[in-house]
Formats: sequence, structure tokens, C-alpha cells
Amino acid sequence: MKAILAEGETCWRVEHADRAAVIVDAAGFFKHARSAMLKAERSIFMVGWDFDTRIDLIPGDAKDDAPEKLGDFLNWLSKRRDEIDIRILKWDIGLVNSVTRGETPFYILSWMFSNRIQLKLDGAHPSMSAHHMKLLVIDDRVAFCGGIDMTVGRWDTRDHLEKDKRRRSPMGFEQGPWHDATTCVSGPAAAALGELARTRWELATGEKLEPVDAPSDPWPAGLEVDFHDIEMGIARTQPEYEQQHQSGEIQAAKLAIIKTARKWVYIESQYFASRVIAEAIAERLAEADGPEVVVINPEGAEGWLEAKFMDSARIRLMKLVRDADRHRRFRILYPVNDARTSIYVHAKIMIGDDRVLKLGSANLNNRSMGYDTECDIIIESREDGDAISQRILALRNGLVAEHLGREPSEVEGEIEEHGSLIKAIEALNRTDGRGLVEVPMRELTPDEEMLAESGIADPERPTGVANRMSGYLRRRRYTHA
Repeated sequence: MKAILAEGETCWRVEHADRAAVIVDAAGFFKHARSAMLKAERSIFMVGWDFDTRIDLIPGDAKDDAPEKLGDFLNWLSKRRDEIDIRILKWDIGLVNSVTRGETPFYILSWMFSNRIQLKLDGAHPSMSAHHMKLLVIDDRVAFCGGIDMTVGRWDTRDHLEKDKRRRSPMGFEQGPWHDATTCVSGPAAAALGELARTRWELATGEKLEPVDAPSDPWPAGLEVDFHDIEMGIARTQPEYEQQHQSGEIQAAKLAIIKTARKWVYIESQYFASRVIAEAIAERLAEADGPEVVVINPEGAEGWLEAKFMDSARIRLMKLVRDADRHRRFRILYPVNDARTSIYVHAKIMIGDDRVLKLGSANLNNRSMGYDTECDIIIESREDGDAISQRILALRNGLVAEHLGREPSEVEGEIEEHGSLIKAIEALNRTDGRGLVEVPMRELTPDEEMLAESGIADPERPTGVANRMSGYLRRRRYTHA
């Protein structure tokens, strides 16, 4: 089969990673990010949709003298290590979130006018577009890339305990269970992510930064390596804006994974709202011997307005897919914890068979395919049954096991017995306690039908790009093998 990774099509760059790890849920990410930043010698570069200086990175688990809260921690680092350049690039409209939720302006204002820690706002995007990629790069040696924002409401463990006090907001409010994921990589791949961060900085500020040259190894203490010495792809979504050209590598990669899957496509996403992706899934489900497709979503979108648009779009696309699913190979499910409280799914993962893993910031919605800035990493096996293939399967089984409250070995055993991911989930699923629940289908009201197709909240492309890109991407769907 033709390789998924192709520079200029399904990815921006293919780079070598000495080490790569998948980190599931934000308790692990915050802990390992803090560990890596403590090892920084020259540079800490944070790029994201949102940051909240008040969050506790390791609630109640500090074993050193460094502060636990993000703002205090970064100030503590900057005062003790004059040689470290700390830069934060935050989506400009995200500043409104900081003010309205009660975050103290002390850090924001001081960092915006500081040389020690520099905070800049990224407004280099079309109107109402979001700067959505989430990067943390240390010394150009280690980089985190995924779906987790360093902000309020993200911290959680893989247990997703009911009413866990460690999840409380800085204002003391209870926060629900939250599922998320990111990656950590080292080597040239980390340096390439550093280059991408510097490119965003230059677009937003006009300041050109030089690459970082440091002898450090800021790999987080205790972080298990999933992949050694691999080639990995870095894929982007970039909207056309001034001198920036449109890039749709992430959508092309998703379509290629769906088209080439033989047995299973496993997806975790905050939304199911991209018609292009839904149509590609429907085509494969209509095949007599096509793959199973399992989508893990939240029960519903956050907020009243978002739910009106995104949940309506999901129902419409669920109907499209289910109409094509004559062989019953599609499931869309949401996870619940031991108390049957729904777990909000914010992870953005796609796994095709045991062959390819894609993880990053991009959802299954139109914005992530062409209107917002996104960054995903792609790890591809080159040979059936190799070490990469085995680890991709193990990671998928671990994710399914987390949602079912089971052991990965149980998931593996049931898949081997049934030859089906769906049958394995059904065999292990519980009707009480931890498990997965089917997203219900219903009829849309006329108003919801209009919202689902309007594209107001979830545009595909900036004005003038849509027609050019849609024709190209539709051709890619039929020619990629």
C-alpha cells in the first residue's frame, strides 16, 4: 500500500524523532511538561489557543521547591535562570476568555511588557478564525504537540473520578471529567516543531527568531518512550491570510487514513461535523468488506450556542453515515465514568488499523480542516507487525480499555476472539459503571436543519478559498491509494 506520509500533501515535513511518547489525559501532560521545563537551558516556547496562569500543574504532588501554579512556576524559572528565553503566543481573542473568567491581569499585563517572559497575542488569522495549535517546545530538543490546552478545566487522570477535588477551578468550582491527549517528541522532529512555533511568532509579531542551540536533554523524568528512532510527519491546517498560503495537510491525511484502512478506523474527536470526512467514511462503510469505524465523541458540545450548531451538524452527518452503513460497521459513542457521568472528549486522535496514528489539535469539524491553525503529528508503520505497528495497536487498545474501565489485555483478547473492534467493545461494555454509551439519533427541527448546514459557526475556508480547495481535495480522495 502507498505510504500515507507525503510531504506537501498529507504533511508539511517528515522528520526523525529519537523518541516519541503519547500522553493520555492532562494530569500526565502537565506533570511531564513541568518536568521538561525544569530542565530547560535556553528556551521555553508555548503556543496555544489558551493559557491560564492560575492552574495547578501538579495538584498536591510537588516533590521539589518549584511552584505548582503555571504563572508562579514560569516566574520562578525566569528569576533563577537569566539565560532562559520564555515566550508565550496566545490566540488574541482568547484574551477575552482570560478577562471574563476572572483570571488576574497581573501576569498577562506584566508579561506583555516584559523582556524576561514575553507574552504576545496571535491575531494573524482571518476574522473569527482561531489559532488552535497547541505546542510546547523546550530548547528545540523536546516538543509537545497535541490537543491539551494549559488552561482551566483540562486537568484529569485516566480514572476520571467522580467529583475529584483536584479538578476544581482556580475559583473553587467543580469541574467535570475530561479526556484529552498529546505527544512528546525529541530530536529533529522537536526542532521542526520549534521552527513552526517561530514561524507563528513572526507572523503574529513581525519578529524573526533564530533556532535554539542547546546541549540539553529535557526529556521529562519518568515519561515512558513509545517509539524509538522513527520518521514522523508534521501536518498543518493554515488558513489563507495575507502572505500565508492555505494548507490542508491534516484533512488530506485524514482522508488518506480512511481510504487505506483495511479493518478498523478508531477516532477520538470533540466534534463529528466535517461533511468531507463523513462522506469519506460513508463510502468505506458502503463497501462489502470495508473497515469498521468507531468514533468516540463527548455526549454533547460545550455551551448552548456551540451545542446548537455542532450537535445539529453531528446528527445530520450521523444520518448520512448510517444510511450508508448497510453492514453495521459504524459506531459513535461517548464515555461515562463509574458514576455514569459523561466524560468530555477533547482528544483528537485517528488510528488506522495497526498502521498509522495521527494525534494533534485538529477535530473532525470544518474549522479544523481549513479555517483555524492546527498541528498534528503522524506516525506510520512501514511493515505489518513491526515494532511501530505493535505499539500503535497497544495504544489504541489502551484508549479503548480506558473508556470501558477494562485492561488493555482484555480488549486485545476480545478483538482476537471476534475479529471485530465493535464486537469487542460490545462484549466488554457495561450498562452500569464505567463504559461507552451510544450517541442517540433523533430528528432535527427545521431550525436545527438550517443551523447544521449554515456554516456560520463552523466555516470550511476563508472567503475565496473554498471553491479552489474543495475541488482539489475531492480529487485527492479518489486518487490516493
